[in-house]
Amino acid sequence: MPTVTAVLDARGTVVGWSKAAAALTGWDAAEILGRSVSALAASPVDRFTPYDARPPWPGSPDQDHDLVVRIRHRDGGVLLLGVRATPLAYASGDRNWHLSAIDLGHASWWDASHAVLRRFLDRSPYGIAVLDTELRYVWVNETLERMAGVPLADRIGRRMHEVLPGLSPFAVERQMRTVLSTGVPVLDFEYQGTVPADPTRRHAFSTSFLRLDDDEGRVMGVCYMGVDITERRRTRERLTLLTESGARIGTTLDFVTTARELAATAVPDLADFAAVDLFDEVLDGQEPTTVTGRSGWPRLRRMAYHSVRPGAPEVVAALGRPARYTDMSPMARCLRDGVPVLEARLGVDDKGRLADDPDRRAAMAAWGLHSLITVPLRARGTVLGLVVLMRSRTSDPFETDDLALAEELVSRAAICLDNARRYTREHNTALALQHSMLPQALPAASTLEIAHRYIPATGRGGVGGDWFDVIPLSGARVALVVGDVTGHGITSAATMGRLRTAVRTLADIDLPPDELLARLDDLVLSLVDEQVALQHDEGPLCAELGTTCLYAVYDPATRECTVASAGHPPPAVVTTDGKATYPELPTGPPLGIGTLPFEAITMQLPEDAVLVLFTDGLLLDDGRDLTASTDRLLAVLAAAPTNLEAACDEVVAAMLPTPQNDDVAVLMARPHGLDPDRIATWDLPRDPAVVADARAMAADTLRAWGLDDLVFTTELVVSELVTNAVRYACDPVRLRLIRQATLICEVWDGSSTSPRLKHARTTDEGGRGLYMVARLTRRWGTRYTPDGKVIWAEQSLEPDPDTF
Repeated sequence: MPTVTAVLDARGTVVGWSKAAAALTGWDAAEILGRSVSALAASPVDRFTPYDARPPWPGSPDQDHDLVVRIRHRDGGVLLLGVRATPLAYASGDRNWHLSAIDLGHASWWDASHAVLRRFLDRSPYGIAVLDTELRYVWVNETLERMAGVPLADRIGRRMHEVLPGLSPFAVERQMRTVLSTGVPVLDFEYQGTVPADPTRRHAFSTSFLRLDDDEGRVMGVCYMGVDITERRRTRERLTLLTESGARIGTTLDFVTTARELAATAVPDLADFAAVDLFDEVLDGQEPTTVTGRSGWPRLRRMAYHSVRPGAPEVVAALGRPARYTDMSPMARCLRDGVPVLEARLGVDDKGRLADDPDRRAAMAAWGLHSLITVPLRARGTVLGLVVLMRSRTSDPFETDDLALAEELVSRAAICLDNARRYTREHNTALALQHSMLPQALPAASTLEIAHRYIPATGRGGVGGDWFDVIPLSGARVALVVGDVTGHGITSAATMGRLRTAVRTLADIDLPPDELLARLDDLVLSLVDEQVALQHDEGPLCAELGTTCLYAVYDPATRECTVASAGHPPPAVVTTDGKATYPELPTGPPLGIGTLPFEAITMQLPEDAVLVLFTDGLLLDDGRDLTASTDRLLAVLAAAPTNLEAACDEVVAAMLPTPQNDDVAVLMARPHGLDPDRIATWDLPRDPAVVADARAMAADTLRAWGLDDLVFTTELVVSELVTNAVRYACDPVRLRLIRQATLICEVWDGSSTSPRLKHARTTDEGGRGLYMVARLTRRWGTRYTPDGKVIWAEQSLEPDPDTF
């Protein structure tokens, strides 16, 4: 490089000026000699910058100084010079300065002064190193020395794995060999490890590698430049963890699942061990009471834990068991004060921390647990439990930033857990309402074996509106009912209760199945209209809309079963030979549609056949194909045990997934016909004289059945009912006695006029017959037949002392 020279005296006055300096700057010697070198400054500002060339320069007066100087060319331009100032001693004792300068504006990078280049590299914010082709260190800058804590003197001639064994050296050396062989630079290679400058903490570095070639293309070595990205990487990892937590935590409304998701999210990205404990009241859907300072925490229950070690050997409290903490523990302070607690360095002998908890002290000592964070699970101002995070011997202690991350992570999970608590409370309320509206005990009947199962939904939908019922009817008949209200939740459960009550009321007046469904449809339509009026045609559809129902009446005297359906799946019939079929049943529209009439069929049930009624959750849950499910149900029923209870269990196990998204009701009935010797029937002429014969025949039959105590009462009942039929009705007139759990007296006639119970006045000669029947019997009523009506009355087999 062309070099220009000048000489300055001790006061900074130019006393020597070369021709090359004049050619470079445009200033002749005559113009510059005797003037201060400051006059050459490019601007007034430059007089006060580190580039100001006024002596004395900082440092020892006996050493050379390398400077970068901005000066003004004679034509007004600015030159950037690289200057070396060398002190000169004279015999007179004066000290002058010899300046050598090059034009940095026209000099290539590698042609510049080695000292200037080294000064630039040493001040670089990146750690820079040069290694030879054998990957031995040749040179490192000061930044890299400070970054790693290993000076150049300890590196020269040695390889990276010899001086930095904890910093993933072999992975770095593989990258450098690849660059040496291919010449292709590698950018932003990230790795982690420990360095002597900070041996207790893992650091992350981002490094780029490039090959060094000379002018003739010979490979001289490799250079790498790196920067410590520990904080940047941790910030990125924290943001990634928070972003992923939104998708990983709270996928269900289940406490255990949410707690497991929280623990699994925290390990290993934040901690080496995580535990989640909840209050018992929270698990019941209630808000926990205020935490006090009493010894131990029996109300806390371990819901989940996760560890980097297989099997989590450091855990103290097992899943589902109470998690107890002593009063002096950080966990107790966290619950008591409602604030997070950070114990960055937690020793096993620390007093006032876990010193009085021998189990946890033993676990800490065995697995090197040395740092702890405990955060309360707080949502909407309520503490639901706490989360315990710990790090072991291979991890850095927790920092303040880790505590902030843990608080954010736990706060998100706490909202999910509180949602689960609220859902549990509503679910329990709906279950209690639903349970209260379902049959608490089915009536016992000698003509019907009954088994049933009700399985509430366990999915997100919550409890639904499925129901079933068994209703005793007059004449030893029994009604079997199953129904399904659309939707889930308290509204559907309440609607189910209203409809079940309505069905019982309609069944009590002995309506035929098709007519009963028609009356029920009218009721549902009125309920829908009421809800629509309240909602002003806005909001969700009414729960009543689309309700289905199946109503069947079994008569043991004839072994006939009459069935009608309102949009409900047909029942299945399983005969004793193991054959299961669905009867051809006309399926009417769901309740609340009000378009088509309902039809009923009457079928003969063979002895010991099983009638199976069910709701559609048994077939359609989990998106299964309807045809395949109906065929599968028939196969399961055909192979089911003869015992109805065992058959119910097998059907539920075979047909239902776990968990199921819809309620399921299954009702199995094995009907039996009445023995002929328990029925007595007489056709009577419409002659007043037949009343006495009817009393006599009834009395003789009761004596034959061993019911002598009921003869007198029965004679009165028969006399009144037959008299009314002969006097006010028309043919045919029939008397029937049925001995079952009760004694049933029925009088048939051809009139459709229903008698009314009234209280006769003292002056009336008649009108007391039905009143006497009502007083003498357990219950009485009227039901209509296709050709007339039946007046019936029931008596207990044991006489009631309060009757007389």
